[in-house]
Amino acid sequence: MPATKVIKSKDKHIQQLATIVGGGRSILYQKEDLLAYDCDGFTIHKHLPKAVVFPKDTQEVAALVKYCHDNDLPFLARGAGTGLSGGAIPLNEEVIISMVRMKRLLSVDMENRRAVVEPGFVNLKLTNSISDKGYYYAPDPSSQYCCTIGGNVAENAGGAHCLKYGVTTNHILGLEVVMPNGDIIEIGKDGVADEPGYDLLGLITGSEGTLGIVTKIVVRILKNPESKQTVLAYFDKVSDGSQAVSDIISSGIVPAALEMMDKTAIEGVEAAAFPVGHPKDIDAVLLIEVDGISAGIDEQIEEILKVCRNRNVREVKVAQDEAERGRWWANRKTGFGAMGAISPDYLVQDGVIPRSKLPIVLERINQISEESGLRIANIFHAGDGNLHPLVLFDARVPGEIEKALEAGSACLKVCADVGGTITGEHGVGIEKREEMRFVFTEEEIAAQTDVREVFNPKNLLNAGKLFPSPGRCVEVKKEMKASATS
Repeated sequence: MPATKVIKSKDKHIQQLATIVGGGRSILYQKEDLLAYDCDGFTIHKHLPKAVVFPKDTQEVAALVKYCHDNDLPFLARGAGTGLSGGAIPLNEEVIISMVRMKRLLSVDMENRRAVVEPGFVNLKLTNSISDKGYYYAPDPSSQYCCTIGGNVAENAGGAHCLKYGVTTNHILGLEVVMPNGDIIEIGKDGVADEPGYDLLGLITGSEGTLGIVTKIVVRILKNPESKQTVLAYFDKVSDGSQAVSDIISSGIVPAALEMMDKTAIEGVEAAAFPVGHPKDIDAVLLIEVDGISAGIDEQIEEILKVCRNRNVREVKVAQDEAERGRWWANRKTGFGAMGAISPDYLVQDGVIPRSKLPIVLERINQISEESGLRIANIFHAGDGNLHPLVLFDARVPGEIEKALEAGSACLKVCADVGGTITGEHGVGIEKREEMRFVFTEEEIAAQTDVREVFNPKNLLNAGKLFPSPGRCVEVKKEMKASATS
């Protein structure tokens, strides 16, 4: 928290916002303090907010939102700022409502396998808090050591184990939400997620902070699996590794995780914090994990080893203990940040494709790399076709930012063209707004903005995110409404 106690700003809104959150230690408004909030993990665009406020509870959030609503002040919520699509960037000089003080684990109900957390509670802390009782929280983004569950809800975050266990929306049982006018609502009474009527839990989860601000979350917790085993497989050809992915699923095995990295990605993770000795001349590595009851695990591992050998694997091995398994996963989970060891800058993309199209898509991404003159590393959740091309560039070189953005967009177009989509877990934010047209018609986009207007009619909450700008049919529609009332 800032050390300043006296509000020196003459701006009446700053003064009133400070009053709501209890004084100067709970608000930032001077430029040098606001610089840390001009972007999230999507650093290509930067915009300063009007102020950053730090409410301590739902009532303060509601009071802040009501004040912004009544005074036509744009505002948005922010968690840890680890989002990768620009969802927390203050495009319109917003008041940022930071949820970092709302970081409590409110309750744990082992009997009903659920927990209640505030939005600022860090993802991994939940598992760490209940692991001694034999439970864990399944969604595991690579940033789980620092990302917040509130942010996970906003983006419908996934993770390495979502192949078997699903993404955030599959583990949300209830939400407390502050609406854009300051009203407080609860969705999922008593942690019952499947209430009759419209699926409001599903609508809010993944809405990227444009429909309301989540202030309390009821999550599903799971019993630790009885057994788990992890396999590492090296392939001389990406195509062989890609085909092995399809063969494993086709064999009837649903791994808890099935991850893949290509040669450039391997170079990065081996140069970063947790090297494990991957061969330098290898083209692809698969990290495969199965879990469940002990009976049958060994048979699944044998089938996976057989599949890999049938696809010309150079080497395949099973983790001998938890320490080795932990090293393999630490190496994989540093994948995005590890690119900083081999490139000054990088752009993370996030597309989804049918697994059967993996060899075709990876070949096309390689062509995009050659055409753009930029290296592209591929780290991804291969089991469910969730790709993460990382476009490596140097922002100091004139024109390379634009080249990187064009290459990233081209990768998403390939995903859409083969029957996939433009995001699996990182969200649209500002990064992929125009790419929404790869998968939606103008009419479909208009229908979605109509839903947003029901919740957020003044469009003060996180405006400019998710949808193309300008949305041609949306603008025409608004003009028609204006003409009809004039």
